[in-house]
Amino acid sequence: MASQKTPAVPRPSASLIVVNPRNEILLVHRNPKSSAFAGMHVFPGGNFDVKQDEDLAQTAIRETFEETGLLLAEASDSKQPNDQDLDKAREAVHSQKLLFRDFLAQHRLALDRRSLLPFTEWITPPNVPKRFQTRFFITFLDTAPASGFSAGNKVERVPTPDGGQEVIAARFVHPATALRECQAKQIALMPPQFYLVTTLASILEGGANTPEQRDKVRMLSQGAFGRMVLHPRPLPYKTHDGWSVLTYEGDESRGGAKGRLHRSLVRFEKGGVASEVVLQRNFDIFTDIEERLFQGGAKL
Repeated sequence: MASQKTPAVPRPSASLIVVNPRNEILLVHRNPKSSAFAGMHVFPGGNFDVKQDEDLAQTAIRETFEETGLLLAEASDSKQPNDQDLDKAREAVHSQKLLFRDFLAQHRLALDRRSLLPFTEWITPPNVPKRFQTRFFITFLDTAPASGFSAGNKVERVPTPDGGQEVIAARFVHPATALRECQAKQIALMPPQFYLVTTLASILEGGANTPEQRDKVRMLSQGAFGRMVLHPRPLPYKTHDGWSVLTYEGDESRGGAKGRLHRSLVRFEKGGVASEVVLQRNFDIFTDIEERLFQGGAKL
């Protein structure tokens, strides 16, 4: 019998959930021909780059700039770069002809790390060839300095150096709308993104962001939810109607009390992409997370 392959070491990465004043979140559409997450809708993000990034917060900001044109940074002299400067820098950074930190220094820009709130961390299951350890952050545009993007259902600044090989579209969409589009199979979300979009849909109700809603998100970020490190694990069987079952810490099969559900039902297609996801979570994420079950964050 052949021995099992050693699981790939997860690559540290970061992803940023950007919320605009209309309670819309920023999603990018991965190229269907991409080698990872082909055709999926995801939050902007990518791998930690030791040449470019000091920490995962900088990874999230840099990747968001490369993929969408949104730059979470503030000029020391209150003069933001113009659109032409942003376009040139975005292309140069994306093609690795310019270091992100050099671009920031040229324009005396300071990254707005303070506006990034931790919002869970996810580690790809060990049976997947390409594995990532992704720190998710969330930020609100009306409380963070930003340049190069506007609210609403508007597509702009799609990456061009590689002909759109990574991202083919970017837009703001309300979480509830994204879930309806997912249910109608107009877009596809991987389980971590589906989990977080579902969480936000229950908080960011309506078309105007309120202080009370931001406070709820901050409560999650500063509490056990924001510190959760999830190691999804598939059950060795499918449901009677063909769904794969992906369990998370706290599920009754992963240390939780009998009857506690913390899992997703997923229909996977060729290449490991998810065509349908259903979240099953029957506990209060504000008050009822058993934090001892969620450990093992990324260390850089």
